[in-house]
Amino acid sequence: MNTVPRYDPLTFGENALKLRSFRHEVLSSNLVNADTPNYKARDIDFPSVLQARLAGQADPSSLGLDLTHQAHIDVPVRVGGPNKMFRVPIQPSVDGNTVDPDIERGHFVKNSFFTESALSFLGSTLRTRLSAITGQPS
Repeated sequence: MNTVPRYDPLTFGENALKLRSFRHEVLSSNLVNADTPNYKARDIDFPSVLQARLAGQADPSSLGLDLTHQAHIDVPVRVGGPNKMFRVPIQPSVDGNTVDPDIERGHFVKNSFFTESALSFLGSTLRTRLSAITGQPS
């Protein structure tokens, strides 16, 4: 029997919201550069990056600091966020730009919807925990 791992709702919500926000920036960049010659549309593989973060795996884009003294704190340094992949164009353009504004707007709107859902989920989780701590309904 294949069991699904259980994650803390707060950790899940936080990671999902951060990744949705990062993806929003990537998609915005694609839309802004729709007329830039040789610009390549990019995106992230949201499900696999979220799963890796929830499993405690380090991002491929994270760098570790060398510990040269026993009093140093081991802290990963994030550089730029998750790896961005290039989007394959449906119809190549003459100037080398791979952004299809209609497709990018669709991804942007869908990501906006999921971002709002993640924010609502995280807010609900926080209200539930606050209610449990204070003993008062929210």
